[in-house]
Amino acid sequence: MSTQKNNPLHGITLKTMLEELVAKYGWSELDERVRINCFHTDPSVASSLKFLRKTPWAREKVEKLYIGTFFKRDGTRK
Repeated sequence: MSTQKNNPLHGITLKTMLEELVAKYGWSELDERVRINCFHTDPSVASSLKFLRKTPWAREKVEKLYIGTFFKRDGTRK
């Protein structure tokens, strides 16, 4: 039995999360929803990934937005 069974993010990379959020919201709205400077000043996937990988509190905010955007309450995809 997998220990990740109830983790909706299992198997989803940070890059995939970021790309899907940018596709849905764009950088400007993403910046409004998650106030992180890398989304505001000259945003790119590469620079954002670099920052998010080094900054646990920021990554957690992005993960929460991703779950709230793309998953139902029961953990299944919308």
